[in-house]
Amino acid sequence: QVPLVESGGRSVQAGGSLRLSCTASGYTFTDYCMAWERQISGKERETVAHIGSDGQTSYLDSVKGRFTITKDNADNHVYLQMDSVKPDDTGMYYCAAGRAVQAPDGTPNCLPATSWGQGTQVTVSS
Repeated sequence: QVPLVESGGRSVQAGGSLRLSCTASGYTFTDYCMAWERQISGKERETVAHIGSDGQTSYLDSVKGRFTITKDNADNHVYLQMDSVKPDDTGMYYCAAGRAVQAPDGTPNCLPATSWGQGTQVTVSS
């Protein structure tokens, strides 16, 4: 279990921007694939953005072009830059970590997440 700590959630008006941060004391993110998940009221938790150990990223369709996930191995942080936010983006955002592994053919792969932070609330008003 990686002790993940998120920050940066706040209230913002539609069309605005904010940046979420995630870090873990005593761990290096180079060994992990990282993701941001969100829980919207009345809906199942969904993965918003994912970044592998090789830096490859993927996004939920509804946030493509608006959100950007980055990982800074030097200062051990993962960020989610959220631009052009919408009221539908309102929810609790969680940082998630899964071990990075190497497939038999040498390609990087990610195990399912096994660690999550406590979450940070994002509220977007219209």
